[in-house]
Amino acid sequence: MHRFLKTYGVITTIGMIVVLIQGALVTQTGSGEACGAEWPLCYGQLIPENPTIQTLIEYTHRLVSGLLGFMVIIHAIWSWRSIGHMKETKFFALLAVLFIVFQGLLGAAAVVWGQSNAVMALHFGFSLVSFTSVLLLTILAFEDGKFDSINIPSLSRKMKQYIYFVLVYIYIVVYTGAYVKHSESGSACSGWPLCNGQIIPSSSLDGRVAIQFGHRIAAGLLFLAILILFVQVLRKYRHERILVISSAISLVFVTFQVISGAVVIFTGFTINATIFHAFMVSLLFGAVSYTALLAYRSKTAIKRG
Repeated sequence: MHRFLKTYGVITTIGMIVVLIQGALVTQTGSGEACGAEWPLCYGQLIPENPTIQTLIEYTHRLVSGLLGFMVIIHAIWSWRSIGHMKETKFFALLAVLFIVFQGLLGAAAVVWGQSNAVMALHFGFSLVSFTSVLLLTILAFEDGKFDSINIPSLSRKMKQYIYFVLVYIYIVVYTGAYVKHSESGSACSGWPLCNGQIIPSSSLDGRVAIQFGHRIAAGLLFLAILILFVQVLRKYRHERILVISSAISLVFVTFQVISGAVVIFTGFTINATIFHAFMVSLLFGAVSYTALLAYRSKTAIKRG
C-alpha cells in the first residue's frame, strides 16, 4: 500500500537532511553572502560564471533548497490525498509546507536585507521542523493499513507532559546552538568540558563566553532529560516495545550529539565535525518527535482500553 508515496517520502526525507547539512556548511564556511545581496539571482546571474568555492556552496544550497521546497509541497499534498484519513496527516502536511516556506523566506530576507544573529538562528530551526514533519508523514505512510497492529503505549498524564517538555526543550537547545554559530561564539570556550580551564568561567561570563557556556549547560541538561526519559520508560513502560525503542534511539542520538560537540571543540571546528553535529541533532529531534507522537496517541489507546 502507498508504495510510491513511501519511496517518495524516503527520498524527500533524505533530501531535507541534505538541506540541513548544506545550511550548516554555508554557515560554517561563511558563504551566506557569496552570491552578493541578491536573491534568487547570484551576482545578477541565473548561473554564476567563474564562481568561487564559497559561491558554489551558497548557490548549490539555494538550488537544493528550492528543489526540496517543491518536493515537500508535493509530498504534503500527496500525503493529504492518500492518507488524509489518518488524523495526524493534515497537521504534519501543513507544518511541513509552512516551515519550508518560512525557511526559504527567512533565507532570502537575510541575503537581501540582512538579519540579526538571533533571527538567523531560526533558519536552521525552521528547516528542522519541516524535515521532521516530512519524516513523520513518511512514517504515517508506512503505518497506514497496519495501524491496528501497532502497539500504541498507554502513558500517564505526567509522562506525556514530560515527553512534550523534552521535545520543546530540544528545540530551545537547537536554537542556542544555532545562535552560537551565527554569533561566532564557538571558540569562546577553549577545552571541553571545562570552559577556559574553569568549571564556571565566572571571571569572563559575558558576551560570547556566556553564549557558548550557556549552550553547553543547555546541552548537558538535555542529555540528562533524555536519560531520565529512558530510565522512566524502562521502569514503568518496559512492556511498551515501540516506546522503549524510540526512547533508546533518542538516548543514543543525544549521546552522539554530546560527543560530536566535544569533537567540534577539540578539532578546532572543522567542517566535517560541525556537519556531523548538525546531522545528529536533526536525527535526535526526529526521534523525540516520533516519541511525542506516540505520547499524543496514547490518549486514544487509554480510551480504547
